Amino acid sequence: MTELTTRPAHAHDWGDLFTPPCDPTRARIAKALFKHAVRDLPVRVVFPGGRRLGAGGPGSPVMRVPRPSAFFHRLGVDSKIGFGESYMVGDWTCSTLPELLTVFSARMARLIPVPLQVFRRLVDRRQPAAEENTLTGSRDNIHRHYDLSNELFELFLDETMTYSSALFEPGSTDLVAGQHRKLDGVLDYAGVRAGTHVLEIGTGWGSLAIRAAQRGARVTSLTISAEQKALAERRVAEAGLSDRVQVLLRDYREAHGSYDAVVSVEMIEAVGERYWPTYFQTVDRLLRPGGRFGLQSITIPDDRLRATRGGYTWIHKYVFPGGILPSPEAIERSLAGTGLRVGQHRDFGLDYAETLRQWRERFLANWDQIAALGFDGTFRRLWEFYLAYCEAGFASGYIGVRQISIGR
Repeated sequence: MTELTTRPAHAHDWGDLFTPPCDPTRARIAKALFKHAVRDLPVRVVFPGGRRLGAGGPGSPVMRVPRPSAFFHRLGVDSKIGFGESYMVGDWTCSTLPELLTVFSARMARLIPVPLQVFRRLVDRRQPAAEENTLTGSRDNIHRHYDLSNELFELFLDETMTYSSALFEPGSTDLVAGQHRKLDGVLDYAGVRAGTHVLEIGTGWGSLAIRAAQRGARVTSLTISAEQKALAERRVAEAGLSDRVQVLLRDYREAHGSYDAVVSVEMIEAVGERYWPTYFQTVDRLLRPGGRFGLQSITIPDDRLRATRGGYTWIHKYVFPGGILPSPEAIERSLAGTGLRVGQHRDFGLDYAETLRQWRERFLANWDQIAALGFDGTFRRLWEFYLAYCEAGFASGYIGVRQISIGR
C-alpha cells in the first residue's frame, strides 16, 4: 500500500481513502456491472494471474488491476467516485490513461444497462447541502480548488496563466498563441475596444483583463479567490496596466454599476444550476443598452444534463465542488426573463483536449517542483486522473466548449 506523506495545509485531507469499504454484496454487483460494461470495449483489463476482460487487441489501452478486491469494493460503494479513488490509491493503473478514459467516455451513457438506469437516482449520491453555491458556499468551493497554490498552477500552465481552453489556429498546437486567440475571441464577441468599460466575472490570474486593457479598455474584474486576486494584481502591475484594471474580491451577485461589455471565461460552470438565471439577470442588469456579453463555457448535451443534474461525482468531491456544466439549451432557457439573447457562437472541444494534454504533460514533467511545495503522491495521481479524465471527455465529444456572443 502506498504511504501518505506529510501534506501542506492547502492539500486534500484523504481521510479514509486508503481503507476500502467492505460490502461484499455491493462489490459483487459492481464486479458484474463492470464486466458487462467492458466486455465489448476496445480495451484490455488485466487482473493478477493474467485473467483478462475487454475486446481490445494488441494496440488497445491496457488497464491493470493489481488489487481487484479493493477496486470492486470501491466501485460498489459509489462507482462515480470509486473509479477515480481506486486510481488515486493504486488499485488500478494505466500507462496510457487518456486513451483508456477516452474509450470509457465515448460509451459513458451506455456503460450501465438501460433497464438498470431507472434506478440511478435511487443509488446516486446527491450534492451535499454544504456545497450549494450560496454567497458563502461559492467562496468555500472556489477556495478548495483555486487557492491550492499559485505556484502549483504556475508549474503547469503556460506563461499567460490562463486556466481555460485555448483556441488554436488550424494546424497549430502553440499553447501561448492559442490562449491569446481565445482571449481575443471572447473580447471580440463582447465588442471590446479602446474606451470600453468592461466587467469581467471571474478574474483567474488576470490574462483576460490584461488583454482587454492592452486594447485600451478599462476593466473591473471580480473574483472570490484571494490567491488569484493577489497574483492577478501583481501580473497587471508587471504589465504596466494598473491604471486600467481594478480587481475586486467580490461575488458577481454583489456587483454594481453599468458597463459597455461583460466577459466571463469558464466561470459559469461554478455558478450552479439553481443560480444560472440569477447569473444572467445580473449581467442583464449591469450591461448598458447596446452592450454585449462574451461568454466561454464548457458544455454538456442537454439530455446528459437532465440525466445527471444534482449528482455527486469524483470531480465534485476532489476537484470542483458545487460545479455543474450547462448545456447550450440550458443557457438559452436561463436567459428567459432577461433582455439578452444568444447571437454568434463557436465550438472547439478538440482544442480543449489538446490544451489539457499539454497541461498534463507539464504537470508530470514538473512533478519534482510541485512535490517540493508539499503535495504528495496521492495528489499527483488525483491530478493526473483529473486532467486525463477531462481530456478524454473533450476528445470523445462527451463534453464540449463554446464561445458565445450574447446581446439584447
